[in-house]
Amino acid sequence: MDIFSQNLQQYLTQSVPQGLVQYLPFLIPLLIIEVGLMAAALIHIFTHKTYRRGNRVLWVILSFVQIIGPVLYFTIGRGDE
Repeated sequence: MDIFSQNLQQYLTQSVPQGLVQYLPFLIPLLIIEVGLMAAALIHIFTHKTYRRGNRVLWVILSFVQIIGPVLYFTIGRGDE
């Protein structure tokens, strides 16, 4: 093992609860998908003025609600282009 791997392993065992370490391979991709969906939804919200339901303020607020907000925006909020 190189020094970086040893330092990372030591950091994870000291700072992250042990039960959480085993879920990191699942949580990291989920976090990347969540942030990507939120960014895509926010870009679309700020570049379009019409929505099927609601208004811009509603969709900006809902975009920050975990993964559900962006999914709701793309399924029921996004207007016809």
